[in-house]
Amino acid sequence: MRQSRAEKAKTHERILEVASERIREQGLDRPAVAEIMQAAGLTHGGFYKHFGSRDELIAEATERAVAASDRHLHKLTDDARDPLAAFVDWYLSAEHRDDPGAGCAVAALRGDGRLRSAYREQVERYLENVEHFLGGGEDARRRAILAVSALAGAIVLSRAVDDEALSDEIPSAASEGISGLR
Repeated sequence: MRQSRAEKAKTHERILEVASERIREQGLDRPAVAEIMQAAGLTHGGFYKHFGSRDELIAEATERAVAASDRHLHKLTDDARDPLAAFVDWYLSAEHRDDPGAGCAVAALRGDGRLRSAYREQVERYLENVEHFLGGGEDARRRAILAVSALAGAIVLSRAVDDEALSDEIPSAASEGISGLR
């Protein structure tokens, strides 16, 4: 029995949602198509009704992860009294560290071609926002690059270590350093 267009679109979205979460959790190379399809409640055989290749799925899921990161940034900062502090506090939080599947795509994604383009676009959006949060100035771009690098590096390192105290200490130190960039 054939799926309606609406059902096919809904299934496509479900596959992308699972893939987006998995690549943020595991990186680009790890989640297999069969694993993604199973997590989406589908069979491996239905994959090619939605995507021409695994690379196509990963590229589309990466774009989805990047867009979600951007929406989350604005949700946190648009009405915040101190947008930079709101962004830094969330980004370096234990909640963000401990939930990479729903976290920042920048801290998880690597790749080439279409992926690098999506990644560059998100980094540029972060830089633009952080420049604004820092209040501009002649060296705002340099300070924003330093802040975004510290944010991504701190969350990657705090996720990587097996010592909870150190895992908490890394984001705390990064937050303190970033606040000194104003």
